[in-house]
Amino acid sequence: MTRIYFNEVATRDGFQIEPEFVPTDTKVALIDALSECGYAKIEVTSFTSPRAIPMLRDADEVMGRIRRVPGVEYTVLVPNRRGAERALEAKADELNLVMSISESLNRANLRMSMAESFAALQDVFKLVDGRTPINMSLSCAFGCPIEGDVPQQSIIEWAKRFADLGARGLSICDTTGMGHPAQVSRMVEALQNEVVKTRPELQLTLHFHNTRGMGLANVLAGVQGGVVRFDGSLAGLGGCTYAPGASGNISSEDAIHMLEAMGYDTGIDLDRLLGVARQMPGIVGHDVPGQVAKAGRITDLHPAPV
Repeated sequence: MTRIYFNEVATRDGFQIEPEFVPTDTKVALIDALSECGYAKIEVTSFTSPRAIPMLRDADEVMGRIRRVPGVEYTVLVPNRRGAERALEAKADELNLVMSISESLNRANLRMSMAESFAALQDVFKLVDGRTPINMSLSCAFGCPIEGDVPQQSIIEWAKRFADLGARGLSICDTTGMGHPAQVSRMVEALQNEVVKTRPELQLTLHFHNTRGMGLANVLAGVQGGVVRFDGSLAGLGGCTYAPGASGNISSEDAIHMLEAMGYDTGIDLDRLLGVARQMPGIVGHDVPGQVAKAGRITDLHPAPV
């Protein structure tokens, strides 16, 4: 059966919108625990301005204190050249860059036009100059809450541009949770035929949110289309501040449980991961969306009721 690779994003994407600061010691301990679960990558933090995202103001310290496990890539999000310089100093294994494929949302989120973002990201590619792999995240790829539909061909063209710049990987992100399985199937087929076929070394990742309850169905559509890399957020933490009513990312443990039940190899120690997931309500101070950590695996049996 096909091997599926998971990238855990809770400590960056999940934590960044939490209102109460998660202590640095807690972040380091959580990342160290996740490192033992079998992930391909862990997105540790973001090298952004502390004023923009106070939750991640300890990025340098966190990167300096985590215990790096062989076989796990520790990636960080960087918004600009200064962030890339910090990430290189911290010896991140991968830099994750981001741009919204919606003019309105890119201006709202990054305070730049798409053309300005592309120019700034070109500068980051030149700075890095192949020293560290770069993953390019194309946000809002399945719909924008301001503009509506995002043309599929626009995603393809931007994907080609960043692949031509030298990106090792592309993440196609349903940032606002507007995608549905048929749309995912069409997008994946187009990406495989028009981008990946001529660049077989390119890592294609799908990033889904569960805003409208279709997150796991979208994962399944991606797997059936041949994608083997997915982002997930422990306990389903995260969301999008620019999408009204947006809930968190897909729950890593729920997606991994589903795929393993179907016979896919994720490389994840699910029992260990569920143990970590059950700590999350205590870490963030509220209930979390993830379901399997609450209900248990489908193979967990119980005594008959009296």
